[in-house]
Amino acid sequence: MLRKIRIVLAAVVFVCISLLFLDFTGAWSPKFSFLAGIQALEAVLALNLLVIIALVLVTLLFGRVYCSVICPLGILQDIISAPGSRKHRNRFSYKKELPIVRYGILGVFILLIILGFTSIAALIAPYGAFGRIMSELFAPLYGWCNNLLAAISEHSGSVTFYPVQVAVRSLPTLIVAAVSFVVIFAFARIGGRLWCNTVCPVGTVLGLLSRFAIFKPVINESKCISCGICARGCKSSCINPKEHSIDYSRCVMCMDCIDNCTHGAISIAAAPCKSCKTRPEPAANDEAGDSSADGGRRAFITGALLAAGAVTLKAQKKDADGGLAALQDKKKPRREVPLKPAGAQSLRHFSSSCVACQLCVTECPFGVLSPSTSLDTLMQPEMNFEKGFCRTSCNRCSQVCPAGAIKPVTVEEKTSIRIGHAVVIPDNCLPASQGQSCGNCSRHCPTGAITMVDGPMDKKIPAVNTELCIGCGSCEYHCPARPYPAIYVEGHLIHNQI
Repeated sequence: MLRKIRIVLAAVVFVCISLLFLDFTGAWSPKFSFLAGIQALEAVLALNLLVIIALVLVTLLFGRVYCSVICPLGILQDIISAPGSRKHRNRFSYKKELPIVRYGILGVFILLIILGFTSIAALIAPYGAFGRIMSELFAPLYGWCNNLLAAISEHSGSVTFYPVQVAVRSLPTLIVAAVSFVVIFAFARIGGRLWCNTVCPVGTVLGLLSRFAIFKPVINESKCISCGICARGCKSSCINPKEHSIDYSRCVMCMDCIDNCTHGAISIAAAPCKSCKTRPEPAANDEAGDSSADGGRRAFITGALLAAGAVTLKAQKKDADGGLAALQDKKKPRREVPLKPAGAQSLRHFSSSCVACQLCVTECPFGVLSPSTSLDTLMQPEMNFEKGFCRTSCNRCSQVCPAGAIKPVTVEEKTSIRIGHAVVIPDNCLPASQGQSCGNCSRHCPTGAITMVDGPMDKKIPAVNTELCIGCGSCEYHCPARPYPAIYVEGHLIHNQI
């Protein structure tokens, strides 16, 4: 029963988090973005003390249930490693821990975070890797399926579905996502939770805590016949049937061993552990121990189910207020300082906190955010205005960021945050290059920072009041000059307010 409850809860969490990256209507983010906020590494980077304390307490009580229930990458590995036939069942075996590999990777990971190379460390961050896999590999498939339904719907005269644009946002990010998926897939098929217990830094840290967990699987030697079925079905390869011991630092509390044991020799019980790998003495009263453990387990899972909430489907029409259609054949200007969204506070803060999960990129309704291709900020989102501009009425990216790289800001606060300023290139402007009047940038500036002044050939050219400009990119997006715009936005190292 405990295993079935765990599977149901994990399925709900996995589906809800996956839809955060797949759903292009934005209907899911207000309901389930909190699931991104309770991911372990992201909570640490965001200094979310309540989540950190809760995860530590849960791990000290029940072991690494986080890896089996909350972590989407861990659940994805369970899906991949699930036996597809009788031939693939019970294919695992006990393997000794690889402490040099585990703690070596953890040490390098922490060092990269401290030195500010978060974009490199994010390559093995579990939630970030899962986000890239979903947004770069599965989201396009989801979009193509939607467009197919939209074509069928249009042919039948229905408006139930509408087409969406599907494009590769960044080739390097796509390659990283594809390589990550192939490696994780191979690890999961060959060794179950091998990635979690050798590469994942979050799994290593939680493994240190889970050694001291109160409730854990216990092997009753009086009932055990040493058949080894539990070890052959353990995807963490942490059960040693010869010594009747369990390596609790690698056990992810999937409870498969309890279901697989036909003699009832394994149960969840509160028992002290003499060391990280030796077996604890079984409780004197097995039935009482099982009852107590089941009660504690059910209380935890029931609370988590209530927190996850009910899964509700809701379609919402994409918000695209005003503006012109995206202009074609427009090249991205070269910026000295990349643009980061309002709430990022500074380039340094954003770069050191972002795990490149791509959730903000997916949630941006105007296509402003895209993964960076620069080596120092690889895969981390930056703003560009070829497809749209940053509306002052939208603050969605700041509401969904789980790592605190983009701090939450209200719509009112956003209108006064200066993330950059517009720069005019007179030679590219239509009055100078073609002798035609324009003024698009001035007409579409939401803050009135651009005015038209006398220019060549008795034509008006734009002038920017940088004190009023907030860097929204409306001027750059609406500029008709080709191939490069006559006005573009330069980013600020540190954001400030008007």
